[in-house]
Amino acid sequence: QVQLAESGGGLVQTGGSLRLSCTAALRTFTTYTVAWFRQAPGKGREFVALINWSGSSTVYAYSVKGRFTISRDNAKNTPYLQMTTLKTEDTAVYYCATRYMSIVSNENQYTSWGQGTQVPVSS
Repeated sequence: QVQLAESGGGLVQTGGSLRLSCTAALRTFTTYTVAWFRQAPGKGREFVALINWSGSSTVYAYSVKGRFTISRDNAKNTPYLQMTTLKTEDTAVYYCATRYMSIVSNENQYTSWGQGTQVPVSS
């Protein structure tokens, strides 16, 4: 398993921006697909975005497309989630997750997870 540590969460107002990071302790990080999921209060965990090992392919949930951008810096073993034009419905705990190579959005296919970082969006 890969050790993951999210950071960058915090209270933000509607319309604001935030960048989440997820440091991965793994020498072969470049062979892993990285995804962000989120879990809102009282709801199940949902897919947000993913990026393939090279950064050449990304997939977004419809609800965040055009507002969120996923990226990765393989030299730093760090993927990012840039969130803009935040809405109250974006309030959730955000998790990063990794799996070897394949591009999938099903959370059950991800083998390593971080502890999550909270993002409350106030109106």
